[in-house]
Amino acid sequence: MEHRKRSLSRRQWSFWGYELIFCGILVMMFLLMKIIPFFLSIGYAFTDWNGVSGTVNANGLENFSRLARDSQFWYSLKFTIGQCLVAVISTNLIGFALAYFLVKPLKARGLMRAGFYLPNVIGGLVLGYIWQFIFLKVFPALGQLTGIHLFNLLWLGTPATAFWGLCIVQAWSTIGYFMLLYIAGFAALPNECLESARVDGAGPVQTLISIILPLMRPTFTRCLFLSIVNSFKIYTVNLALTEGGPWGSSEGIAMNIYKTAFTENRMGYGSAKSLVFTLFVVAFTGLQLFLTGREEVEA
Repeated sequence: MEHRKRSLSRRQWSFWGYELIFCGILVMMFLLMKIIPFFLSIGYAFTDWNGVSGTVNANGLENFSRLARDSQFWYSLKFTIGQCLVAVISTNLIGFALAYFLVKPLKARGLMRAGFYLPNVIGGLVLGYIWQFIFLKVFPALGQLTGIHLFNLLWLGTPATAFWGLCIVQAWSTIGYFMLLYIAGFAALPNECLESARVDGAGPVQTLISIILPLMRPTFTRCLFLSIVNSFKIYTVNLALTEGGPWGSSEGIAMNIYKTAFTENRMGYGSAKSLVFTLFVVAFTGLQLFLTGREEVEA
């Protein structure tokens, strides 16, 4: 009996020992890769460090004063906000519509779900190069064959078309992800409410508006938050598709910060930009969560 107790005690200590080691490694990685670099970036924002030199000189608020006059930074921020709004609206509307139809007992439903989700698996750089080929080679060929003016546009050659080209690629790559989130939201709906609506004679549109949409508000909140964050941090697609061109007109805020810090070797100034951008994203997403959360409580 005592031997069995000792054996059980050793197993418990062994289990908790492995748990502590595993959790300790995860916490250490999180500190080294997220927390420490974040606070170092805040410190560098008040210096003139170039990212290479061992000498770091404090310059107070000079970086932020320069940032207030940096027209390209504010243009990139405005560009990213516009792209974010288009991406958030399109991905959530189309993702919800696809989920609404793909929760029904359709033939090849699983295959269609996999097909819509597939672009989300492709890396951002590969995705950008694929769509660069489509915009530069496939669309002009289709324009010659069909004579449709839309295909003959310089999709990556003007500021306006480059903006919409990035929006198309961003939406195409993330719609499948949000479709799955909405499918999970549909699966969590109580069947009693839907059955009661059918018994009471409610049609599909009335059921959607009066039952499904109110019950799906928590899912909408999560999807809106994730789509906003994903849209603000887009970089690889921007790099592969347009590289910020033409003439910096499609340069997103992430690319602007990266160029400042790592291409121009102005790490202090790039850190100041990233700090301002982080505060903006926190305020933007906080406002979204406050508004959608308040609507849930009122409902």
